[in-house]
Amino acid sequence: MNVLERNNVKLSGPEEGEAMVFAHGFGCDQNMWRFVAPEFEKDYRVVVFDHVGAGQSDASAYSRGKYDSLQGYTNDVLEICRELGLTRVIFVGHSVSALIGMLAAIQEPDRFEKLILVGPSPCYIDDGDYVGGFSREDIEGLLESLDSNYLGWSSAMAPVIMGNPDRPELGAELTNSFCRTNPEIARHFARVTFLSDHRADLSLLKTRSLILQCSEDAIAPQAVGEYVHRQIPNSELVLLKATGHCPNLSAPEETSAAIKAFL
Repeated sequence: MNVLERNNVKLSGPEEGEAMVFAHGFGCDQNMWRFVAPEFEKDYRVVVFDHVGAGQSDASAYSRGKYDSLQGYTNDVLEICRELGLTRVIFVGHSVSALIGMLAAIQEPDRFEKLILVGPSPCYIDDGDYVGGFSREDIEGLLESLDSNYLGWSSAMAPVIMGNPDRPELGAELTNSFCRTNPEIARHFARVTFLSDHRADLSLLKTRSLILQCSEDAIAPQAVGEYVHRQIPNSELVLLKATGHCPNLSAPEETSAAIKAFL
C-alpha cells in the first residue's frame, strides 16, 4: 500500500525547505491545522496527513493489532518521513500526536530537529503525586459512554474539550469532526489514547522541544504541561492565553506566533 495515499499526505511550501510535519489529535484530521500550517508555507516544506481511520485516510489499512498502542501510529509517522526522505524534521503534534511525535523522535533521533508539543499528556489518570486530570473511574466512565453512544458522546464531549463556550461554533466543528471519524476506529483509538502511560519515555527524549500549554484545558491541565516540561531535558514551556484543548482552532494566531518564536 502507498504510504502517502494511506495517510492522505498533502505537501505545500518550497520543495527544498526544511520539513514541518503537522499531526492532528484524537477525533480530528489534518483540517484542524488549516489556520496554522499555511503560516509556515513560505519558509518550510509543510506536510499534513490523517491518521489511519481519520479524515480521508485509507480505513482499509486499519488493524486492531497494529494500532493497539501508540507505536502503530508512531510507525506510520516514521514511514511517511522515510517515504518523503525527510530529515531534520520539525514535528508539530496536537494532543495524543504530541506523544506519537515524541516516540518517533526517541526511536529515530537523527531524523527530528525540533518538536512542538501542543497540549501533550503522557498519562491522563491521576497516580499518587502525579496529576493527570482524571481518576481511573472517570476514564472508564468516559470510555463506556463512548462505547455505548459514540455520537451522543461526541456532541456532549466536543464542546468540553474545545472550551470557549462563548464561541459555540468551535465546539460544533469539533463535534462534526468526531462524527466524521469511523466510530469503531475512534472507540479503539480513544481507549489506546486515554489508557496509555508514557511518563517513563519523557526523559528519553533528547530532541529540543516546545510545550504549548493552554489555560483552562479540561483534557491536559496545566499541572500536566509543567510535569512534561520537568521530565523532558531540553524543553521549553509556554503557557498560552488560549483556553481549551485546541488552540490550533481557537487561537491560531497565538499558536503560530509561539511556534515561530521557538523556531
